[in-house]
Amino acid sequence: MKKAASSIRRLRRAELPAETVELARYLIGKVLVHDLPRGRLSGRILETEAYLVGDAAAHSFRGMTPRNRSLFLERGHAYVYFVYGCWYMMNVSSEGQGIGAGVLLRALEPLEGMALMKHGSGTRPADLTRGPGRLATAMRIGRRQDGVDLCGDGPLWLGACVQPARAIGESVRIGLTKEAHRVLRFYERGHPLVSGPKRLRT
Repeated sequence: MKKAASSIRRLRRAELPAETVELARYLIGKVLVHDLPRGRLSGRILETEAYLVGDAAAHSFRGMTPRNRSLFLERGHAYVYFVYGCWYMMNVSSEGQGIGAGVLLRALEPLEGMALMKHGSGTRPADLTRGPGRLATAMRIGRRQDGVDLCGDGPLWLGACVQPARAIGESVRIGLTKEAHRVLRFYERGHPLVSGPKRLRT
């Protein structure tokens, strides 16, 4: 796995499905990479949630604001926001320029840089990248990464699969009060690092 991880191919924007639900499924098994001066952080994407146009649970529901404008960029850009006074979370913009929709990254399987992910963290190794807030913390993603082109040549980018995804499950999204019934969460079935209750991981 190490050898494969070190030669990850960058995804081109043309490879990303131009529809939010399709992109949420497509990203399972792909790789998120953050190249830092101290080393590379990378992980396989295990779990995503789609947030659609007209979706009352989406940050774009009431239109574009200075805070959410990255959601309205062409598909393949990072939308990073701060919640609960302690966590950053990251979405991938998922539609055309000016259309607000995105895919929340909820869990990763670490591939490279585990020691750097753990640096200064009291989190158990098994929980480092399980859940969207921990994922962003481990991958050193914060406000500076908001709006980054994940298909460009910068340090934060999306890579092709280094290992095929197992069967993909789907469920309702987690932790919502609005439109909580919608089946818009996707995950690699049976993987121990997928977040949420057991009934939503198998």
